[in-house]
Amino acid sequence: MSKSKPASKPIRHIVAKDPKLESGELKSIGGSRSDDWNNRVASDTAQVLWLKNSDEEEKTRQITAAIAGLIGIAPKDELEGMMAAQLIAAHSASMECFRRAMIGEQTFVGRNENLSQANKLSRTFAMLLDALNRHRGKGQQKVTVEHVHVHAGGQAIVGAVGTPGGGIGPESEEQPHAKQIAHAPEQAMRCEDEERESVSVGGDEQRALPASRGPVDRRAKG
Repeated sequence: MSKSKPASKPIRHIVAKDPKLESGELKSIGGSRSDDWNNRVASDTAQVLWLKNSDEEEKTRQITAAIAGLIGIAPKDELEGMMAAQLIAAHSASMECFRRAMIGEQTFVGRNENLSQANKLSRTFAMLLDALNRHRGKGQQKVTVEHVHVHAGGQAIVGAVGTPGGGIGPESEEQPHAKQIAHAPEQAMRCEDEERESVSVGGDEQRALPASRGPVDRRAKG
């Protein structure tokens, strides 16, 4: 008897960029132009909610609230969509652990374990939020200083200038870009060995000038 050949599995063709699937009508949920992705983010978020003790009406409200949370976070791309879903999941799980820790009929070990897990989830939530803000460019300070002119003999101080008594002086508000301190030029000190010209005094005396010049008879001018 001849053996029948096993039926071949159908080949699945997936179109990466189908204009019909890139309408982006649900982009406010998952941050993507692909609504397949946005639906996946919404479905993943709904499945991590604790719905065991809820009736159908309560389940609908919880899922609707979770989707509203995604829309409120307003992801701008797929990465933000994933982080938004994880934020909702971490919040939901941590609140469930806090709730269980408040149950009176449990051992000390059970209460401590629930609080420990809630603490870890809360820190995870904070890390995710920080990652989302850094991805969006928040939390970074950028200082731009323009048109700072430093003249000869001067110094420039960029930034807040503190006063001796503490705080920021009033001039820092009027000059936010730069503060210039000029030093007055000092006269050069004479050298001890430098030749000096003679100074005329009253009377008919003759005062010798340096060797390059001859004696001057002031009486001839008189």
